[in-house]
Amino acid sequence: MNVNAGTAAHAGAGGGSAVGLDQTELMPQYRADLRSHASREYQKFVCLNPVNDWSLLTWKEVGKPYEVKTVAQDRKAWEQEHGSAMDAHTAWTYFNRSFHQWFVKDVPAEIDRSKQNFFQGLKAFRMEEIREGLGEVVRIHLWNYVHRIQDGIWDPRGKRALFEGLDAAKPKILFLGAAEGYEAMQLAAMYPGAEVVLVDYDEYCRSTRFAEFPESYPFLGENPRTGGPQVYYKPDFNIEYVVSDIRRLPFGKEFDLVLSVGLLEHFPDEMKPEVVDWHRRFLKPGGYAILTTPRNQLRSRLFYRIMADVMNHTYRELMTVRQMGLYIYENGFDICRHGYIKVHNGVVAKVR
Repeated sequence: MNVNAGTAAHAGAGGGSAVGLDQTELMPQYRADLRSHASREYQKFVCLNPVNDWSLLTWKEVGKPYEVKTVAQDRKAWEQEHGSAMDAHTAWTYFNRSFHQWFVKDVPAEIDRSKQNFFQGLKAFRMEEIREGLGEVVRIHLWNYVHRIQDGIWDPRGKRALFEGLDAAKPKILFLGAAEGYEAMQLAAMYPGAEVVLVDYDEYCRSTRFAEFPESYPFLGENPRTGGPQVYYKPDFNIEYVVSDIRRLPFGKEFDLVLSVGLLEHFPDEMKPEVVDWHRRFLKPGGYAILTTPRNQLRSRLFYRIMADVMNHTYRELMTVRQMGLYIYENGFDICRHGYIKVHNGVVAKVR
């Protein structure tokens, strides 16, 4: 499939429209972006390989991650009702449903609606409605900025900068904790002919988050015949979705790439060696483990505070790339590439 044919075939699917190479377009739910990550405009968001020698890095030097302690109201209510801490599986089901509700919003329409609700409460001078309306206005504007305007959550240009240059022809890719599977699809576009296995232990991720991912969303990748750019879409990829606990997966060391996005930071230090080992367990000799985590920066801390009711159902940390990389290095991996982009850290590593 060439670029033009692919664009024409999927234009308008799911309500989207065609986006040309080196162009971006703002959709009601997301930003479609086929611009190059190598542009001068984007390079200010990319820092690659700031650590020269991981063996010299110490925890005393880098410090420990920042723990996000603000908790979603849904979690507080559940724990009050049940008289115990919310278990991890329930926490993830709450989070996935809450997060997906924001991904499917028509954001401009929601902005208008939230303003109307706020001014109605203000006009009636009902303080509870005013407070709720103001919070709604703040959250939808923040989501609009982070996800649509800045494109910080999916960040295709940043992810391509982190994922490029791997020795991976027609790779077999395993995505642990896959949710909607975004990053595996980006990798499959960059390394054509990939076989992708998405894994999550919440059925909702397969039946809703992945199923409702827009088929009109364009992924910039490579044409295997020419080596030039090519646009891909969700239906172009060879994807299997498995609902399972990672610890019960039947796979052996059969994957060229084992990927996780926003997984490591959900476990306290005593469990991090096991989480890192999940990646090692399924890698072929010479394969790559690819991990990302949210960055520890002021705007990320503010995001998780303001969006607490959407995001904070589970244990969560924010890390620097040095903290993240040190966990991975100390648990048996050599780091091939690392860096940070708009709101994420990224590490590409091989088993030592």
